[in-house]
Amino acid sequence: MVYLRDQGEIEKIRAAAKLVARTLEMLAREVKPGVTTADLDRLADAFIREHGGRPAFRGYRGFPASICASVNDEVVHGVPGRRVLREGDIVGVDVGVEMEGYYGDAARTLPVGAIAKTTAHLLDVTQEALMEGIRRAQAGRRVGDVSNAIQTCAERNGFSVVRALVGHGIGREMHEEPQVPNYGPPDRGPRLMAGQVLAIEPMLNMGGPEVVTQPDGWTVVTKDGGLSAHFEHTVVVGPNGPEVLSVVDRE
Repeated sequence: MVYLRDQGEIEKIRAAAKLVARTLEMLAREVKPGVTTADLDRLADAFIREHGGRPAFRGYRGFPASICASVNDEVVHGVPGRRVLREGDIVGVDVGVEMEGYYGDAARTLPVGAIAKTTAHLLDVTQEALMEGIRRAQAGRRVGDVSNAIQTCAERNGFSVVRALVGHGIGREMHEEPQVPNYGPPDRGPRLMAGQVLAIEPMLNMGGPEVVTQPDGWTVVTKDGGLSAHFEHTVVVGPNGPEVLSVVDRE
């Protein structure tokens, strides 16, 4: 079932998504050589709770932490732990928050100190692909238009798109219909309607698109060991175009 949210529901999703964005901004200031992924998880958990939210990932289908922290060749769902971040690493931080029964979800891949130019290019293109996808999230278009925009941007820049994992609807549940792939032909899939809320989240690899899940049952890594980047926003399909909810208000 595809849900169309009224303005009151959208405002509740916005509140949760805004706290996600604030949490990601806080974590971006803390990512540096010598920090462990468990340190980031503790900081995020405390920050979310102090600001009236609940870390949505903790306990979700048994996930043991409040954020996902995926380093280098880890695509998504990295479990925070003793791993120490080192100069030149990248870490994908994915945050979900529940407030008053509604959810927000967003992710950023952050540099640890100075990173290689090729790595920085991967991050820039993944973020660009996200924004290209968001621009297509318009009432009357189809999910495939979002998917194709992401794939086109990625492949135009020499990167591959992970196909085994997708974006999704979000609202009263963390994961709702429709699925939002990051590849495929345009003008395919469900038609988008005003009031839908989507979590759009391209995952781009420096090598091939194939991924495997580690023995922990959670951490997804690139099959060839290449670097991977992940960016995500919670977006509402509005009557006048898409609006990103997972942002921090600027004075």
